[in-house]
Amino acid sequence: DTDWQEIAGLYAALRRIEPTPIVELNRAVAVAMALGPEAGLRLVEALVAGGELDTYPYLHAARADLLRRLGRSSEAAAAYTRAIELTANEAERAFLDGRLAEVASG
Repeated sequence: DTDWQEIAGLYAALRRIEPTPIVELNRAVAVAMALGPEAGLRLVEALVAGGELDTYPYLHAARADLLRRLGRSSEAAAAYTRAIELTANEAERAFLDGRLAEVASG
């Protein structure tokens, strides 16, 4: 069993030492796993609003996944599309394409 609360706490501690958007994104994912997608999405949306990670595909992929888990399919589709546009890795692109098809059909 993964202790996501502890992981989120460790990312919070790391953020105090290394306050970067990437650390905050990782913390947001851990928070989502510990407290649910709504809690994680609030943190991700703050990163989106900040704009520093606009060209970082993992921000959009994480946002898309949280939106998908919340049943917000059209928003998830747009976020998956943005992640796909920014992804160079073919295996990651194939995974994201599959998720996009899933939310587009459901």
